[in-house]
Amino acid sequence: MYYNHFGLKEPPFKITPNTEVFFTGSNRGAVLDALMYAIGNGEGIIKVVGEVGSGKTMLCRMLQTMLPKHIESIYLANPSVAPEDVLHAIAFELQLRLPKNADRLKVMQKLQEYLLKRHAAGKQVVIFVEEAQGMPLATLEEIRLLSNLETKHEKLLQIVLFGQPELDANLNQTHIRQLRERITHSFNLAPLQPSEVGEYLMFRLRAAGYFGPPLFNNAAIKKLSQAAQGLVRRVNILADKALLAAFADNVYLVTPKHVQAAISDSEFSLERGKLSNSPKRIWLWILLLSLGLASGLGIAYFLDQENALSSTHQAVVTAPAIKPQAPAQPDAVAVNSTPAVPSPPQIQQQVDILNSRLNITDSWLTNQPPTTVTIQLFGANDETQLKYALSQLASKVESDKIYVYRTRVNNQAGFNVIYGGFPDRAEAVRVLETLPEELKKNRPQLRTVAGVLEEIAQTR
Repeated sequence: MYYNHFGLKEPPFKITPNTEVFFTGSNRGAVLDALMYAIGNGEGIIKVVGEVGSGKTMLCRMLQTMLPKHIESIYLANPSVAPEDVLHAIAFELQLRLPKNADRLKVMQKLQEYLLKRHAAGKQVVIFVEEAQGMPLATLEEIRLLSNLETKHEKLLQIVLFGQPELDANLNQTHIRQLRERITHSFNLAPLQPSEVGEYLMFRLRAAGYFGPPLFNNAAIKKLSQAAQGLVRRVNILADKALLAAFADNVYLVTPKHVQAAISDSEFSLERGKLSNSPKRIWLWILLLSLGLASGLGIAYFLDQENALSSTHQAVVTAPAIKPQAPAQPDAVAVNSTPAVPSPPQIQQQVDILNSRLNITDSWLTNQPPTTVTIQLFGANDETQLKYALSQLASKVESDKIYVYRTRVNNQAGFNVIYGGFPDRAEAVRVLETLPEELKKNRPQLRTVAGVLEEIAQTR
């Protein structure tokens, strides 16, 4: 919406990781180079720690694009995977053919055979584990055992753990010390300093095609940096909203006033206090201006919609592949991606879907053999988003095979959505391959009922 106003060719502050706009400032470029060296030449386990929104996922994506051709990478993004399922998950990512109902020993044997063949061919294999702080310690220990796979001179598998600061706390526990002692390289993604925030803003604007003088004055940068606490994702969200506010004022310089409007429109909390609970919804006023409806009944109608939206809105933490359609906007930020508020019958239907599937899942899990295999589609910790996603999911797959159970990740309550029950992994893989592409994009993983039940038991 504001692109032409500022002479931009594309969105400058999208929060989706895009390796084409990787910022090498602060210590990001140095950490990337060090990780490249450690993976290519090091041994043991590598750890990368950073706060939420500090750029860990972007760093992981950059590594995947920059690794030499002789290094094969696989990616584990499911933090709730149970210990007995993690080896199968790795084998699945490597596309290994396993016998039906292969046990742990057989999977480990197949993994070792594969890694030895890759080593003989001059290849390396590295596993990237995201959200490692949310993994059960038993699962981390199972991953640690993979580091024992080696020849006389070299490790067969490199492991890189990406996690929030809670990962360090988990690794400091006595019974996980064997994993901690195998960490040979440890990196920390520090928040951006105020001077680095200014450099970052200009870098992203230039990448989006801007060639003019700075759009943010020094006072605006300072205010934005303090509010974002130097976290890249927050910087992106606030910068985007501040540009919208400046566009609404028909000016070409972002000032502290515009940054304050962006802060008031954001819903994350700060250590020094909580942001406004009644966001101003900058995008709504921009829409009013652009449509020429900022008068009379037009304002009254949109304000009614805004009040309804504010009363039910919750920020999305874990977004599944199926998303409701949001109003057309230049950037898709989480605070503005909430769907239009459903009518009361729709809300009731969504509530019924969630409660119904929770109850059915409890009974289904109790009556399944432990070896039954299911497909984990996605996780969520926002009930409103999950209810909508379930209503959409029911039109894409068999609704009576959709199951939902409660879990916890990083001490936060959440839900996992699984699909189907199959006698063996071969049948589960066959069904997985037939799922709609939008579900496959969320990288569904195979789970056993035994693993799901263990996860549920650990959260109680």
